Amino acid sequence: MLIAGADGYLGWALSMALASRGYEVVGIDNLSRRRNVEEIGSWSALPIKTMLQRLSAFRNLYGKSITFVEGDLTNYVTVRDLIASYKPTAIVHLGEQPSAPYSMIDVNHCVYTHTNNVVGTLNILYAMHETSPDTHLVKLGTMGEYGTPNLDIPEGFFEIEYKGRKDRLPFPRMAGSWYHWTKVHDSGNIMFACKIWKLKSTDVMQGVVYGTRTDLITSPELFTRFDFDEVFGTAINRFCAQAVIDYPLLPYGKGHQKRGFIALRDSIQCLTIALENPPEKSEYRVFNQFDEVYSVGDLAERVERHGRELGLSVKVDHIDDPRVEAEEHYYHPDSANLRKLGFKPTHTLDDELEIMLKDLMAHKERIQAKRERIMPKPYWKR
Repeated sequence: MLIAGADGYLGWALSMALASRGYEVVGIDNLSRRRNVEEIGSWSALPIKTMLQRLSAFRNLYGKSITFVEGDLTNYVTVRDLIASYKPTAIVHLGEQPSAPYSMIDVNHCVYTHTNNVVGTLNILYAMHETSPDTHLVKLGTMGEYGTPNLDIPEGFFEIEYKGRKDRLPFPRMAGSWYHWTKVHDSGNIMFACKIWKLKSTDVMQGVVYGTRTDLITSPELFTRFDFDEVFGTAINRFCAQAVIDYPLLPYGKGHQKRGFIALRDSIQCLTIALENPPEKSEYRVFNQFDEVYSVGDLAERVERHGRELGLSVKVDHIDDPRVEAEEHYYHPDSANLRKLGFKPTHTLDDELEIMLKDLMAHKERIQAKRERIMPKPYWKR
């Protein structure tokens, strides 16, 4: 299994999970997430080791090895040679700039996000076509590709009738940031590559991921990163960090925005299921990957309740929404495909919130040191 983005929040956890199942795992990463977070003046709330230290700790604790290559997916020779060398059964493509606010800072950050994400994906597709056409590509997309249409959201495709004719077409994408549009471009490029080159791919439209633990993250030596700043931190992770340092939780606007959410350990379960149940050649399939739908306000209330139970002084303050997005909207996405293959959530949101808050309380000083990075600065309208 080749994991692109092996140093990331999901990538490190997935690399360990697959190696523990007996797969030969090769990871590639250019370590840009560390640099990008440092650039905006923040760091991971949980201190993370270097890749070499992580690999050594995993080997010592579990007796398993992971091969790591430091490399850039926008360099075609690097990508082609790596895929040609290993001819992996599957590639999990997590190696993209994942932040909507980062992509909205200015033209340079927008262009960097497009170049890194779209070019990296195209390089993987061409390298698969030229050197390893039987490889299964599992690409991390996002539920944000769909936006918030006033319709139920299917898994990638839907049946439509227009002027008396019917067809099965890709569901319209209405992304809400430059970052999310790169994911839309990726989806179109992958679908086209499967059509013309008979490749096979699973496009995973993932909801917002939260959590500090998987079953294998049992030691600080194996922590995966946990971002809490206003650029790279997701809403629920930010709320937990804010609760720990007595900083008001900050839902944007009314807090009625609804999204799909999934725990880190369950995201790893879903990706593993996708890998172990590959599609046919020429098939481009889409899985919507999330557990439950919550509003941002619901999340804030749950974090407030759990924080108070742990003795924290937590309050909620709503602030102006820096994004251009609907605050009142219909949201009902489908998510049957992974469940049909056996996905069963292992922990409830409440279970994970207690674990997250306790883990973060042990590193309160790291969050406190970067508290100025909590209030949003990139504004969509500027």
